[in-house]
Amino acid sequence: MAATAPSKKAKAPRTAMPEQDPKVRARNFEEVALGYTAEMALAEAARCLQCKKPACRKGCPVEIDIPGFIKQIAAGDLDEAYAVLRQTNSLPAVCGRVCPQETQCEGSCIVGKKGEPVAIGRLERFVADTHLAKTACETVTGGPACSMPRDDLKVACIGSGPASLTCAGYLAARGIPVTVFEALHEVGGVLVYGIPEFRLPKAVVRQEVEAMKALGVEFKTNWVGGKTITVPELLESGYSAVFIGVGAGLPRFLGVPGENLIGVFSANEYLTRVNLGRAYKFPATDTPTFPAKHVVVFGGGNVAMDAARTAMRLGADKVSLAYRRTEHEMPCRREELHHAKEEGLDILCLNAPVEFIGDEAGRLKQIVLQRMELGEPDESGRCSPVACQGDTCTLEADMAIVAVGTGANPLISQTTPGLDTYRRGYIVADPATGETSIPNVFAGGDIVTGAATVISAMGAGRRAAKAIADRLLGGAAGKQPPDNAAEDSADA
Repeated sequence: MAATAPSKKAKAPRTAMPEQDPKVRARNFEEVALGYTAEMALAEAARCLQCKKPACRKGCPVEIDIPGFIKQIAAGDLDEAYAVLRQTNSLPAVCGRVCPQETQCEGSCIVGKKGEPVAIGRLERFVADTHLAKTACETVTGGPACSMPRDDLKVACIGSGPASLTCAGYLAARGIPVTVFEALHEVGGVLVYGIPEFRLPKAVVRQEVEAMKALGVEFKTNWVGGKTITVPELLESGYSAVFIGVGAGLPRFLGVPGENLIGVFSANEYLTRVNLGRAYKFPATDTPTFPAKHVVVFGGGNVAMDAARTAMRLGADKVSLAYRRTEHEMPCRREELHHAKEEGLDILCLNAPVEFIGDEAGRLKQIVLQRMELGEPDESGRCSPVACQGDTCTLEADMAIVAVGTGANPLISQTTPGLDTYRRGYIVADPATGETSIPNVFAGGDIVTGAATVISAMGAGRRAAKAIADRLLGGAAGKQPPDNAAEDSADA
């Protein structure tokens, strides 16, 4: 392929991603974005300037060699493109779908300074999907070189979300046996119970987990960290180190009258029933969810969008999303908001709930909303919502879904003497290594930072894994993985 002048590359239009028609997809759980064809991927890869000092890589929490894998796409070598991705990313098919690229790698892309950034996430998904489709049983081909297993070492990961999967994959590739303990009956953490099928198909997650198994990672489901097994018990039973990656799954509520009425759900419960319980497949599965015609979701993040779009697909006549600020302040991905509005979501900005009203049977029938206005910026930099006294309205609704954030589950901290936590229960961990107040006990992801992104959790899992490997292998870990030399030069 002939080289293209940088000026022409920068001006080339971004290659659009094919999608299901909004009216069709709003009633099914099939994936919204359909993925690039090979021709589309080549066209988009040609837009990359192959910067000598790639800002996009600095914008990635796991520091993928972005120009490197895109260069291989342009050269037509997708196996090598996948190998480059796997050097630093254990879950490329997942990241290509759910990472907020617009604020990370793509947000730092030089091409985006004068036009639209290179569609890095879409290219990552294309490469990963192509590889997984070619051979599901060889998903680690081209990944990190595996060392011979060490029978004198073993590491436990509590939780099987993106932080733990990344930590486990890194360590297993370096010959350290890893066992992952998952509280639920299926591996994947938030990837399977929180993110809907139409955004992240469960088959994709299963294939990524199979890649972990091929590296030798052992998974044990129905083991509740802090209950079935505790951190002290793991250390006493011979584990050399423990990584805590249990996320932050304790739902927060609004504290308004009527919140215990039938028909009022936390987003955690609602999405878990639908996703992990496969309620979206009813009646093929024997797990129906709560039927509703008029649904109101409270919140403005990705979880709120997932809940609202799920309610649409389960047959609600009308779904509204109430948010106490404006659309501009919504923390969700712009792509998710765009898709939701295309599908018919009714947005009620500058509104906050003050009361849920039930019927004589204790079922939700109405919601009273308080009109808000924006005041001075708060600690997050967003303008604080202020109530417009006396300005309320009442909505008819038979379901409300509360998606206003989550907190730290206290099970681990309550059963781990000496583990330091912050006031809200999040674990105190060294930002550089993930090590906690207990030697050889590490933590990363939402249980440390509070609710964040999949890729930030992966970055934390990777940092902790590198620290664990250095500790257990006596400093030799840095000489083994094929990606470290590049990472060290990028950090310099």
